[in-house]
Amino acid sequence: MESMNRFIERDLFAKYLGIEIPEHGPGYAKAKLELTRNHLNSVGTVHGGVVFSLADAAFSAASNSRGAVSVAIQASISFFRAVSGGTLYAVAREAALSPKLATYSIEVRDGSDAPIALFQGTVYRKTAKVEELLAESPAEPRPPRG
Repeated sequence: MESMNRFIERDLFAKYLGIEIPEHGPGYAKAKLELTRNHLNSVGTVHGGVVFSLADAAFSAASNSRGAVSVAIQASISFFRAVSGGTLYAVAREAALSPKLATYSIEVRDGSDAPIALFQGTVYRKTAKVEELLAESPAEPRPPRG
């Protein structure tokens, strides 16, 4: 549990967006985002990339929860309705798990529990362990290759 809390804290992009992970367990995570005007697109609704990022943060927490470093190899999202404010929640549930691959379904809902989007993702489960990753210092941005 403590290592997952430390792993979640390392997701600087999710923190930048305001995403929190208040619940997580083996193969499961719930993410929360209180929307601000900075999350809106030019037509006044929540940017699709924000919804995707919320689901992706839950996906990351759920897929790494079993201790193996897991990286996305496929992700897709279907949007059902637009929102302009309030709070969004993303709940990730493990659909399939094998030694090398795992698939997750992530439902994004608003504060009234209305469906907003459905995200599906598959990860490759590396031999490296989350604990080993946490022993390293956080990644620094690399200059572009030219």
